Amino acid sequence: MPPNQSAQRQDPVLTSFFKVSIAIPNLPASAAALFRSVSGLKIESDVVDYREGGLNGASRKLVGGVKWPNLVFKRGLTRDTAFIQWRLSWLDDNSGRKLKRVSGSIVQLDHDLTTAIHTWAFAGAWPVLWEGPEYDASKGELAMETLEIAHEGLTLKA
Repeated sequence: MPPNQSAQRQDPVLTSFFKVSIAIPNLPASAAALFRSVSGLKIESDVVDYREGGLNGASRKLVGGVKWPNLVFKRGLTRDTAFIQWRLSWLDDNSGRKLKRVSGSIVQLDHDLTTAIHTWAFAGAWPVLWEGPEYDASKGELAMETLEIAHEGLTLKA
């Protein structure tokens, strides 16, 4: 970099501050929750090998379909049952309710907990797994619940 230009330092951001909102319809409990961890923020493409005629030593790597891994949310189990109720509603297809996919967001916050650094939005989401805690009286661990959702894409909002 030329000496007359000053560089602005870009420090990495801590991953411990984030919030998640999921727009779950027809449930009385709030679906905005604090989570201990979020995983699955990933965009992946299949790689298609194509062997071109006459090229025996290598193959072309073509771009295949895009894959969106499931998002996995973990938090301490509370009295709020919104997530298990949402999952159970997808099991009861005779309830007369139309099952509706939802949208949501994951916001990474700065250390002041008010400034959004990154916001990921997801759409077309539905619950594929809810897992409750493992109870073991010999351990003094936090009771955790896990929610896994399938979705149809992530977008990074500015």
